[in-house]
Amino acid sequence: MRGLYTALLLVLVLGIWAWAWSSRRRQTYDEAARRPLEPDEAPPRGPRAGS
Repeated sequence: MRGLYTALLLVLVLGIWAWAWSSRRRQTYDEAARRPLEPDEAPPRGPRAGS
């Protein structure tokens, strides 16, 4: 029984790995990788906290 669970978990992990590395997900990952390098939006206007 433990062998069956091990095999099922192995198939599950390999399936998740294949899904994450599929070429259909590449654009999403590329956009997420560039997001920290993009300039921030305009800072909010209004009174500053603590002033």
